[in-house]
Amino acid sequence: MRIRSLVPTLVAISVVCVVHAPAHAQWINHPTPGTPRTADGKPDLTAAVPRTADGKPDLSGIWVINGLGHSTNITRVEMLPWAQKLYETRVATYGQEDPAVNCLPEGPRAAISGLEPFRIVQTPHVSFFLYETSPARQVFTDGRKLPVDPTPTWMGYSVARWDGDTFIVETSGYNDRTWLDFAGHPHSEALHVTERFQRTDFGHMQLSMTYEDPKAYTKPWTISLSVELVPDTDLLESVCLENEKDRERLVGHASEDRKTSRKVPRDVLARYVGVYDVAMLGVWTVSLDGDELQIEMGNGGGKQAVIPQSDTVFNYPPIGGPVQFTTDTKGQVTGFVVTVVEGDIPAKKR
Repeated sequence: MRIRSLVPTLVAISVVCVVHAPAHAQWINHPTPGTPRTADGKPDLTAAVPRTADGKPDLSGIWVINGLGHSTNITRVEMLPWAQKLYETRVATYGQEDPAVNCLPEGPRAAISGLEPFRIVQTPHVSFFLYETSPARQVFTDGRKLPVDPTPTWMGYSVARWDGDTFIVETSGYNDRTWLDFAGHPHSEALHVTERFQRTDFGHMQLSMTYEDPKAYTKPWTISLSVELVPDTDLLESVCLENEKDRERLVGHASEDRKTSRKVPRDVLARYVGVYDVAMLGVWTVSLDGDELQIEMGNGGGKQAVIPQSDTVFNYPPIGGPVQFTTDTKGQVTGFVVTVVEGDIPAKKR
């Protein structure tokens, strides 16, 4: 078994540390101007949608996706043969070639994991999307069209328009070096992403993302994400410096783990079925399909099989590390511990 760094976990830890950082260092707990408050002074996230001078919803603010969303498995749409082969290789090698491992920009998957906040700065003719670990995006609303044959870039080229109260962003011109999710779904330079933002009240927004890539997938697909405002805080600067020197430690192949896997009785597997709260990584669901235990990480990410190493320890390919189930003195399953390079992350069974 080869344990590798769970890329989103590092970001998650950074986000959690925001709360405890000194106020003079990160401007934490500095009240966001214009934020409606309840009687006790807390932000009123259910207040009315703020609007700009021209009556459009104002999307400005720091936002975060609720849960892991689709960041571990963004699609179940059939891939073309070359894309399927590349995806299987990335899964089998535990994501050793992930762009983030090589300190490269996230591309179209930036901020969709729910562990990295992002800021929207809205102005009449151009809006800016700022990320902690990726380059900023310029989203033009001045009537220009997408470039026809642009030089491919990591974050693509974006234009937007309003349809009523929905902000529609279209992006193309990506290079093909980024991944759509942490599992390794690839894309070509033909990728076109359409985002639809709809702010429902002061603190909440619905986001749908439609992916079209006829050179890699048989048809388009759409995912839906719930987004929440994070007031009274700020983004952290996150610079990737250490990954390159540690990259040689990322070794192993899923086939090696399968060679050492063992047969676990179905009645034992059935005890683990349930819903688990995994600290800052959200809600994970454990299910049973025949004699195969599966885990769905996050909200809508899709089920993925685990590889049994013992009756209680299972290797989970998306993280390249073990999930060990725990019990109480009566033998009842209480949770599990997922181990990554950064340490152990406990989960509690509901």
